[in-house]
Amino acid sequence: MSADFEQLKVLLTEAPVLVQPKSGKEFVIYSDESLNGLGCILMQEGKVIAYASRQLKLHEKNYPTHDLEFSAIVFALKIWRHHLFVADALSRKSLFALCAMNT
Repeated sequence: MSADFEQLKVLLTEAPVLVQPKSGKEFVIYSDESLNGLGCILMQEGKVIAYASRQLKLHEKNYPTHDLEFSAIVFALKIWRHHLFVADALSRKSLFALCAMNT
């Protein structure tokens, strides 16, 4: 198990660790929670774009598991809203432009 952890540590710290997001491609968010904090990963095409984590606030330590899982998702959406919402807004803008051209 120690060898596996060391290999994982090497893979996470050697280049290329993070990639730039590609416009028009689907994003995937993986999130997890524990009794100490929230963590999430933003990925695209199986490659990591960003990591984020934070400690739980004192009152959050009393939350049930399903609330903490939801909190991790909300945390990820807030952190990466500029990737997720801007891409969606741009695609809608071009769709409306095409509709206007057809009328």
